[in-house]
Amino acid sequence: MQRTATPFEPIPARAGIGLKASHYREILESSPDLGWFEVHPENYMGPGGAPNRYLEAIRQRYPLSLHGVGLSLGSSEALKRDHLAKLRALVRRYEPGLVSEHLAWSSLGSTHFNDLLPVPLTRETLDCVCEHVSQTQDFLKRRILIENPSGYLSFRHSEIPEPEFLAQVAERTGCGLLLDVNNAYVSACNLGFDAAAYLDAVPARHVGEIHLAGHTVIAEDGHELRIDDHGARVATAVWAQYERVVKRIGPRPTLIEWDTRIPPLSTLLQEAELADGVLASAPSRGRKHVSVA
Repeated sequence: MQRTATPFEPIPARAGIGLKASHYREILESSPDLGWFEVHPENYMGPGGAPNRYLEAIRQRYPLSLHGVGLSLGSSEALKRDHLAKLRALVRRYEPGLVSEHLAWSSLGSTHFNDLLPVPLTRETLDCVCEHVSQTQDFLKRRILIENPSGYLSFRHSEIPEPEFLAQVAERTGCGLLLDVNNAYVSACNLGFDAAAYLDAVPARHVGEIHLAGHTVIAEDGHELRIDDHGARVATAVWAQYERVVKRIGPRPTLIEWDTRIPPLSTLLQEAELADGVLASAPSRGRKHVSVA
């Protein structure tokens, strides 16, 4: 039976996957048993075209999340109003259950970098990020989630542990947190801290979504470096951390991210099924649909 989504549908505490162009037709033909889909809004900011036609058709059947990569919330510069306006238009058009962005920066003036760059975890940065998050929420007229980044370096003058920094952003702005378990694990391995302690330090009450992804391990000057490239199945160690998180905070909407070396849809559905199994076995206290409208 083909399912039909409501005009505004919260995200269920189930697994979802990132929507890829190579899977559009198969999804519409097969209507897989899946909780929801997530897209990068930057890929749909044009006025029309095939991507928006397919997204409209899929949105009629499934809840949707918008996961931005271009707001540059961690920049010291002002937010770009044209980008915010395009994002607001998409929010109004598709009525997503969740909207999220990253604790990072990605632009300087008219230059846009094809990466999510780290921010120093200082009081000054905290004030700037809080201001930008509040401005975004006011402009969109809805709450957003902020994601912890993957780390490859740390700043000497950082003065706030990252879980505390994220918690303070949530407390001061009313936003939620998108807890990326793979990012926390990659950062812990690269920077030498304990992933479990990091994840335990993130307040459960702020977590509105979880991300899982695969990563690549490379040898660099005799040391292992983990690259968050979203190009493989979720690592066994990351699954273990995910199980710990869900046991502590209860079920949350969980996305399987896979953005490079895109596999068949069946592979993504297999990973989503594994996440659904973890969610189904977790304490029921946190099982609920999640919406940050």
